Amino acid sequence: MDVKTAVAPKALAEPVRRRIIVYLGVLIVLLTFGAPGGGLMDIPISFVLKNKLDLSASAVATFRLIAAIPLYLSGLFGFARDIWDPFGRGDRGFFMLFGGITAALYIAFAFIPVTYWTLLAAIVLLTTAFLFVSGAQNGLSAAIGEEHMMSGQISATWNIVGAIPVMVALVIGGSLSEYLEAGSADRAVRTLFLLGGAAMVVVALYGIWRPGFVYDNVRRAHGQHHPVVQLRRLLAHWPAYPALLIWTLWNFAPGTQTPLQYHLQDTLHASDIQWGEWNAIFAVSFVPTFLLYGLLCRRYTLRGLLFWGTVVAVPQMLPLLFIHSVAGALIAAVPIGLMGGIATGAYMDLLIRSCPEALQGSVLMMSGGLYFVISRFGDVLGTTLYDHYRGFDPCVLAITLVYAAILPVLLLVPRQVTDRTDA
Repeated sequence: MDVKTAVAPKALAEPVRRRIIVYLGVLIVLLTFGAPGGGLMDIPISFVLKNKLDLSASAVATFRLIAAIPLYLSGLFGFARDIWDPFGRGDRGFFMLFGGITAALYIAFAFIPVTYWTLLAAIVLLTTAFLFVSGAQNGLSAAIGEEHMMSGQISATWNIVGAIPVMVALVIGGSLSEYLEAGSADRAVRTLFLLGGAAMVVVALYGIWRPGFVYDNVRRAHGQHHPVVQLRRLLAHWPAYPALLIWTLWNFAPGTQTPLQYHLQDTLHASDIQWGEWNAIFAVSFVPTFLLYGLLCRRYTLRGLLFWGTVVAVPQMLPLLFIHSVAGALIAAVPIGLMGGIATGAYMDLLIRSCPEALQGSVLMMSGGLYFVISRFGDVLGTTLYDHYRGFDPCVLAITLVYAAILPVLLLVPRQVTDRTDA
């Protein structure tokens, strides 16, 4: 296949699309539970850092910044997916090989005594192995979406099935933090890592299965072209740039992580479980508008959905300016989540449509890398604002201004990418 020659997308029959969506949905659920930086791991580890190791808000944010170093380089793992073919099995080879490696690392670190440095080393190594698996899942999902005019449906499905396990993981994470509070940091981390290892064992086994309705409907391009040629194609592909810039602005959000946690717990006196509940409510509240996006993308062009989704999302965090109790914060999490669903679906749809052929893993993982770079630095900036002004309101105002900056960037998106509906 000549990657310079565009292949016309072809719509699949509805039953085939449904089976593909179920297959990808199960895979995304497994990876959500196995992710070293996911909801199941992230919240309890943040409490280990805060309550067991007695770190300040700034120190926790710095730990996150350092631990996310492999995530900043996610694009390289996506590029590896596009140019490498482990065992000659494409994406399934990545699931088998690196799913197993990630599971082994989880089990090994589960029995190492917890210190700041051992925990940091564990997260860095686990994340590095996990990103090869994530790159394969991202590339596979984007390739199917692009090749069969179902990028909007893939985006909606990806966000929905990703949000539900995040909600469960956040609730479990908060509950685990409360349950393990009386125990040692070693026991807390051991429990978490063994659960993560179990999820990744299932991912490795999942890679052995080869359903024809998925892999017979995606073109194999792993390792078929010279890396330098592919890198040049990637850098010369203009449509990816505005899509990645929009994704960067959407995820900068200075204050939605560490400062919000400290605001809810130190100012509003929320418990560990209530902090987990807030994140869970926020995550699941996106789901109704994700579902709505799955319907709208088949009726309206992406260009209109991008504009109106952004208009609704700009004031997303403003309700937090008027919250003065934990109960009020939990209620406000619902409209805050709902306001971001259409925008998130549209931005991910845009990313999938903006991928150059045979380089879907590179662009999607690059967006993941940008997410972590910008969100971690946004966390540090938000923490600085929170500490300097001794309050959360400046963080809310900063987030709103950044979201508003997306509107002029929409003008840079090529019309040939956005002026059609899903199949």
